[in-house]
This record gives sequence, C-alpha cells and structure tokens, in this order.
Amino acid sequence: MNKPWVLLLACAATAAAAAPSGDELPDLGNPVDAIITRGDEYRIGLTVMRQLREQGQIIEDPDIGDYLQALGSRIAAQATDDGERFTFFLVRDPSINAFALPGGFIGVNQGLLLATKSESELASVLAHEIAHVTQRHIARSIRAASRQSLATTAMVIAGILLGAAGGGDAAQAAIAVAQGSAAQQQINYTRSNEQEADRIGIGFLAGAGFDPNAMPAFFETIGRRAGLSGQNIPEFILSHPVTANRIAESRDRAREYPVPKPRPEVSYQVARERARVLGAASDTDLRVYYEGEIAAGHDGVGERYGQALADLGHGEATDAVAILYELHQRQQGSPMIAAALGQAQMAAGATDAALATFTEALRLSPRNVPLTVHYAEALMRAGRASEAHAILLDLFNNVPPTPEQIRLTALAASAAGDTGDAYYYMSEYHIASGNLPLSVQQLEMALAAPNLTSVQRQRFQARMDEVKEAIERGRKKG
Repeated sequence: MNKPWVLLLACAATAAAAAPSGDELPDLGNPVDAIITRGDEYRIGLTVMRQLREQGQIIEDPDIGDYLQALGSRIAAQATDDGERFTFFLVRDPSINAFALPGGFIGVNQGLLLATKSESELASVLAHEIAHVTQRHIARSIRAASRQSLATTAMVIAGILLGAAGGGDAAQAAIAVAQGSAAQQQINYTRSNEQEADRIGIGFLAGAGFDPNAMPAFFETIGRRAGLSGQNIPEFILSHPVTANRIAESRDRAREYPVPKPRPEVSYQVARERARVLGAASDTDLRVYYEGEIAAGHDGVGERYGQALADLGHGEATDAVAILYELHQRQQGSPMIAAALGQAQMAAGATDAALATFTEALRLSPRNVPLTVHYAEALMRAGRASEAHAILLDLFNNVPPTPEQIRLTALAASAAGDTGDAYYYMSEYHIASGNLPLSVQQLEMALAAPNLTSVQRQRFQARMDEVKEAIERGRKKG
C-alpha cells in the first residue's frame, strides 16, 4: 500500500508548531487538549482519509462500508467516552493489518478481513483500535513528548502517526531519528498503549456480545502465520507486536467474561467474500477459487455469494441471478444478498424484476443505505433519474451520508436536470472529504446555475458563508 508518509510528516510538524505554550494551558479539561484537541485530531484524520481516497486505497463499496460501520458502531457504543465520532473503512491492501487514525477513523485492510475466521475475530480487532481512539493514545503520546525540543517533538509525532497508519518498521525508524533517550521513552510508551488497548478493547468486545476468546485466538492465528523462519511477517505483528505474554494476558482476561451463544454470521460471511472479490487483482479469475472451495465442501452462504459475484464480474449474469435468487429465498433478511440479486438482474437485462427486487427489499429494510444506493443506480440506468434523485435526497436527509453517497446524489441531481442541486451536493462531497476550497468553488457554480428558486439560493448562500467561516478559522489557527 502506498501510504501517505509525506502528508503524515507534514501533519506532525504542523501539530507540533501549533502546540500552545505553558501559560496558555486551560484551567479545566483533559490535559492532552493543551497539545492537540479533538478537533485537531479529527482534522488530521480527515486529511489522511482524503489522501487515501485520492490514491484509490479505500474500497468505496456501500455494502462493505455499511457492514463495517454497523459492526464498529455496535462495539464503540460500549465506550464511555460520549461524543466520539467513529468512521470505519476498508483499505485496498492484501497485507494483514488494521489501524486507527486521529479523529476516530479506523481502517481495516482487505487482507485482515480475509484472515479472520469469525465475526468475533474481526470485532476483536475493531475493539482494540477503538480503544486506541477512546484512550487518545496519539494525543497522550504527543503530550508525553511535549517537554522536548520542537524538532524532536515533530519527529516523535511523525512516528506516532506512522505507527497509527500501520507503518511498522517505518514508524520505529521515524522515532529513532529523534534523540536517543526520547525515542526509547516513546517506544516504551507505545508498548504500554498496546497493552491498554487490549485490556480496554476486550471489555468493549464482550460488552457488545462477542466472544472475548476471539482476541487471543486471532493473535495466535496471526502469530502462526509468521512461521518459525520469521519470514513474511504480517504487518499486523510489526505494528501490533504479538508475544506469548500478550496472548496469555488476553486469554486470562477473556475468562472474566461470559461466552455468548453462537449466532448466525451471514452478514460477516457475505461481507468477507465481497471484499475478496472486490479487492482481487483484475487478472484474477475467482471463479476457479470458488469452484474449488465448493467442491471441497465449503459451500456456505458466503462462498455461494462470492461465486455469484465472480460470475457477475465475468459477464455471466444469468448464472449469478440463479445463485443469488436461491440465496435470497433462504436469506430474506439479508440486504446485501437482495442488493446483489437486483444488480445481477439488471446486468441480465431483467430491469422490471430488478426494480421489483429492490422495492420489496426496501420495504423490509427501509432506508437501508446500500439498498437505496443500488436502487438509485438501477433507476438511473432505467432512465428514471428524478426518482433516483428523490430517494437519495430522502436518504441524505435522514441518514448520515458517506462521501460516495453524496457524490451519487449529485450525479442523480445532474441527470434529473437540477444543475443547482448537483453543484450543491458536490460541494457537500468535498466538505465530507475535507476539501473546503473545492467546496466553495462548487457553491459558487451552484449560485450561478439558472432557474434557482429563492429557497435554493438562500440555502446555497448560507452554506457558502459557513464554509468560508470555517476556512478563515482554520487559517487563524494555523
């Protein structure tokens, strides 16, 4: 993965330079806020997210994104830190790793999702990363280094951020450039962070109803992958060192919590195989893989779903429809399977059947984000852009939108002939992505669009004023 190291270094230097002096410390509140506030953390995380998105490193899939967000939010609800925002996303990277960026942005590599054997194992990784965020390990580490020189502090911050983004050896190297004593202190501090994240995270995991034994089990699985030779060590181990003591400690903690009864994991199985297909190289024919899996008796919902997606990706829409129709009959409550069936029917030329599939699925799961997005895409292909625009606006006004969802809303508005709204929603897309100057440009074009109503003009101007004020506040703070 081409990680944005240069951007992270720049963020580190900026954060260090912006740190207030001792006589500016507030009388009340968390002391780490004196170095880096929650707002600062969020802005840094959003900047890194924009860089990852621009590099194509984020798999922008509404189905997987919605699944990870729902799973992560369920775990994060166990945190006592009210008001913390979390965004979970899938990274286009086959290596086994996950990371927490400043501001509650938590990335899961495709390779890690495929390496898990159960939803509880995936949840254990998310719980660990959530604990890093709720305990504010990045901000606390920056505060621990605050008595050092500005140059040393900048390098330490860079190392922390590199480590948060899964930098492994690169993170340790960045820290080592700083003064020797400071580097050793920081390495020890990050090791204690890992221990704390395990301890806090396993409580989140159990509280959310997952098997706490999944955390040590996943550590053991990843440890075995390293092998006795030490070659091909998973990146997760480099950035989250796994030792025998760490496994033993997490196993001892797991015994303190009850083990829940096993539950169906259809959404997990489907999301994992969807990630396998979407993240595969363009020259990979996964139909062969799934034929082998099914022949070996691994013919569960996930494998059959993956087989259908592989068929669909190679132009065999009719075969995909047959598989997905059968799965849909067995799993009526799965929006991901219903959405895939509708997409396959569209690809097979059965437009009416596809629209009926989406309509019925949305009746059972109102305002489900992936279903609504795929339904809107189908309506646009069917030449019904105004209907697509209407259902996307309803979703936008009732469910916190993702950047890709906002972008699709803009495209639907454009296809429906509403130029002003198209520019307006593209401005919202740039706001969600953290690019305020581009947002201003889009709003200027929205205000210049013909045939605006007075309500539209007032709304666009008010948003323009808000964005410009935010830009000005950022300039003064920087």
